Amino acid sequence: MDNIRLILIAALVGVLYLIYAAWMQDYGQASLPVVSGSAAVPASADVPAATPALPTVGTSAAPLSGTVDSAPIIVETDVLKAEISLRGGTIQNLWLLRYVQRAETPDAKFQLLKAETPNFFIVQSGLLSAPGQELPTHESLFTATRGAYRLGVGDDELIVELTWKSETGIEVIKRYRFERGQYVVRVTQEVRNLSDQPIVARRYAQLQRTDLHDPNESNFISTYTGGVYYGPESKYKKQAFKDMTKQALDVTITDGWIAMIQHYFMAAWIPPVGQLQHFYTKVVNDPAGESRYIIGKYSEPMVIAAGASHAFVDRLFVGPKLQNTLASIAPGLELTVDYGWLTIIAQPIFWLLEKLHALFGNWGWAIIVLTILIKLAFYKLSEASYKSMAGMRKLAPRMKAIKDRYGDDKERFNQAVMELYQKEKINPLGGCLPILVQIPVFIALYWVLLESVELRHAPFIFWLTNLTAPDPYYVLPLVMGVSMFVQQKLSPPPPDPIQEKIIMTLPVVFTIFFAFFPAGLVLYWTVNNLLSIAQQWYITNKIEQEDARKK
Repeated sequence: MDNIRLILIAALVGVLYLIYAAWMQDYGQASLPVVSGSAAVPASADVPAATPALPTVGTSAAPLSGTVDSAPIIVETDVLKAEISLRGGTIQNLWLLRYVQRAETPDAKFQLLKAETPNFFIVQSGLLSAPGQELPTHESLFTATRGAYRLGVGDDELIVELTWKSETGIEVIKRYRFERGQYVVRVTQEVRNLSDQPIVARRYAQLQRTDLHDPNESNFISTYTGGVYYGPESKYKKQAFKDMTKQALDVTITDGWIAMIQHYFMAAWIPPVGQLQHFYTKVVNDPAGESRYIIGKYSEPMVIAAGASHAFVDRLFVGPKLQNTLASIAPGLELTVDYGWLTIIAQPIFWLLEKLHALFGNWGWAIIVLTILIKLAFYKLSEASYKSMAGMRKLAPRMKAIKDRYGDDKERFNQAVMELYQKEKINPLGGCLPILVQIPVFIALYWVLLESVELRHAPFIFWLTNLTAPDPYYVLPLVMGVSMFVQQKLSPPPPDPIQEKIIMTLPVVFTIFFAFFPAGLVLYWTVNNLLSIAQQWYITNKIEQEDARKK
């Protein structure tokens, strides 16, 4: 029983290590084998070869900037700035105007889509035709009447039109509809069959990116970057880059969506409700041999009679993973805020944190008040734990005497300790179980603070101008380390001097460990420690006073 405290500390260290190991195993940036550009793409049997063509050298497989046939179309709304290439109508660059790349450079807006490495990420769409027919793909050249669009004061929407015509009399108008305050873009591909023959067409849309690590993100904290998809039957599924390399995705889903997600932000294609869609992945190589990963979807074939027209409609989401809006855009889209297996606990915690932020207007104070509320919710459990610790602290001299008496005879030592516990009516596990019950809540809150874009670059007070970056002066980690040291002094020391020395080094280890963590996470842990010290001191002092009165 003398190992209980060491086991608890080891369990805490183990939990933190497992969290970090899980990041690196599931979300870390691994070096993946290169796959040939001839990777197969799923195709429907009734329209052979009507599948998205693999990018070829010199067009979409190469960086688009500077290689397109003419300057891109510039589009700017109140929340987005985009560059649309006339080559396929590809959105090759896109900035989020309400978010900055780095807190230190507020004038440099965050770039989500980028047509150059590192972090190559583009949005493509097109049409697939039956053999012997021609429709524009993401490699076809469109024309436009304007080179720039800007959402005017008082305007609620902005429509960008690109036109493609074939020699056989087929015309395709690709429209992008941007709306004020929205990160959802309505993409329409209208096919006008002005020929004398029916045509078979279906639309496709895909997201293409590399797996390189974002240089603006911390190397210590790695979150998932890769493909995901959702369907009512399959629910939320990850399609990591390594999965794309091993086996191509080939599923048919109605009322689902596909996306490429990263820390805080994502791009997603959302088809119309009730339409059957085929989801696929593939891996291609650029001229430099770098792997690029694609997740896409294509629709069922549509026959368009001579003289008729048909409009294919999709929605494209490009923006931050704001939790209060994602669910309203598409079912399951809120799951891209990845809390893992603790989602059922993490979502209510975020809801409460958001309400506190609305009340206080500061995420730092919201974190502090939330920590206090969680501490109050577990007060009775913590009280049982601290009472058990106080009882064991009182027995520490007698435990040491038993240790001196029996030396290395562990069997007799443990027997004597058990007899002592029974005589004093102390349950040594009383200090363990309450802590174990709280661990899932602590980890869930940890993920909430890590995953929520709402906290990105949020300031607190004084020098803490960014809660998602490490404390620049290491004040919070040092305070946290001191609080751990004080907690150890209030807790019963282990009878084994070797264990005591190991435990004494933990505040130093954790201080170094937390020095690289975002300040918001360290703030939570520090406040929790300070509250624990106050509660433990109060309970210990109360028990000592009661014992003094009995004497």
